[in-house]
Amino acid sequence: MANSRANDSGSGSGGSDGSSSSAETGSGIGRRRLLAATGGIAAAGALAACGSNTGRGGGGSGPAISQWYHQYGEPGTERAVQRYAAAYRKAQVRVQWRPGDYDRQTAAALLTDSGPDVFEVNGPLLEQIQGGQVVDLTAEVEPVKDDFHQAALAPKIWQDKIWGIPQVVDMQMLYYRKSLLKDAGVQPPRTLDELVDAAKKLTDRRTKGLFLGNDGGVGVLSATPLHAAGLSLIDDDGKVGFDDPAAARTFGKIRQLYADKSLLLGAPTDWSDPAAFVQGLTAMQWSGLWALPGIKKALGDDFGVLPFPKDGSGGKPAVPVGAYGSAVSAHSRRKEEAKAFAKWLWVDRSDFQQDFALSYGFHIPARLSLAKKAKELQQGVAADAVRFATEYGHAEPLLWTSADRTAYQDALSRIIKDGANPESELKSVVRKVNAELRRVRKKSGA
Repeated sequence: MANSRANDSGSGSGGSDGSSSSAETGSGIGRRRLLAATGGIAAAGALAACGSNTGRGGGGSGPAISQWYHQYGEPGTERAVQRYAAAYRKAQVRVQWRPGDYDRQTAAALLTDSGPDVFEVNGPLLEQIQGGQVVDLTAEVEPVKDDFHQAALAPKIWQDKIWGIPQVVDMQMLYYRKSLLKDAGVQPPRTLDELVDAAKKLTDRRTKGLFLGNDGGVGVLSATPLHAAGLSLIDDDGKVGFDDPAAARTFGKIRQLYADKSLLLGAPTDWSDPAAFVQGLTAMQWSGLWALPGIKKALGDDFGVLPFPKDGSGGKPAVPVGAYGSAVSAHSRRKEEAKAFAKWLWVDRSDFQQDFALSYGFHIPARLSLAKKAKELQQGVAADAVRFATEYGHAEPLLWTSADRTAYQDALSRIIKDGANPESELKSVVRKVNAELRRVRKKSGA
């Protein structure tokens, strides 16, 4: 809220990526963090008691349950979630705001019965599911399952059961400066080849054609170019989705952007912050929906947005999405009460869901019906963004592990920055991912 309120595997404002904490950009530590660094982290038992309880008890007179959130950067978010908890009457909900390394804290706490009852989870849930750390929420979600953004929901489904409830959707897209493209006689790029050509034509002594992050796109692109080529990390059959010559051709074109010196590198802030785009350091920038209000305030109507351009005859536009999810700990002593609260907040209370998405930043409600009704998302580039996310959205798959991610990103770095052969690099990653898939299936008894 890719990967979102994504950090620089989607990054947060005022966070470790060094991006602006301005409320104007709508950027938040955790929501952008999701889109760029998803996945579980191994438990560290000593961290189980980390963090402090800064929440207040709910307004109910029933049993006490705890709810954990990572630390959001958007002003007002903490007060909002405390307000939601206070409105619940069937239990006393105590909100804990968890600064620091939230993923490590929760990984450690979930091994005990003294951790949270309800908690946020970042990205795919495979490690928690296979570890018996979360409970089945299918019954809570099933009546409205089809109303959730399906790409955001998919990483929370395992063996036809739903293990987490998406809270809000974040997405990434391509921003372009209309006036700069017009002056250079360049049309908004609709294909990857056009993007490569446009970035080169738009590059001069003052302005670079494209900004994909200070690492040339290694951290943020992830599976997006694969989806643009009609491929994926893991396909629908649970097999490697990029064991195809088209993947190497596509990443060869990303390398060309770097080789042409069309990419902005070494910007004061990274891809999640729109400062480079607003200041005219780049004519096009890959960033998140959260950046839109700040760009609109600075540039008025002098910008447009696009999905990542398609590549090849079998490709289609691509948009990465991510969603923090609400889950219930299998070690909770109040499982039924915790499940009831999670359903109340993230299924029943559509008013709170819309408030959470749009009052403390700029994000898409996880429910399609709410996204359609939100006035802030009904016109102009915001409406375009919602349509892109709905039509072209993809999320990191459930079976994509941290080991896969490391091998894949290392290969991308060598391809993009060092000019390594894309075909041989990707073949090596395919072998590693196949080994991981065998390990995961063996662990689950599949």
